[in-house]
Amino acid sequence: MAKDLNEARHSLHAAAGELNYHLECFGDKLAKEQRYKGVDGMEAIYLYLVKTYHWTPACVRGMSQEDIRFVLSQEMEAYVNPASKKKP
Repeated sequence: MAKDLNEARHSLHAAAGELNYHLECFGDKLAKEQRYKGVDGMEAIYLYLVKTYHWTPACVRGMSQEDIRFVLSQEMEAYVNPASKKKP
């Protein structure tokens, strides 16, 4: 049973890490589109949310990455991570 539990935990955390990685890569795309200088990844996402929704930086930094993915779900709908395309 412990082996099955550990495998399930591993799969869960690997999937969460993959989702977070793709979110941060989407931040790079946002930074380029919005022409942010010196900002990328999650920082670009935070800046985008502040500018788009007029939320405070503390508010957006306090959001879970799951909530951020929900808020950006429409923007991310057609997004394909460039690193995903390279897999054979």
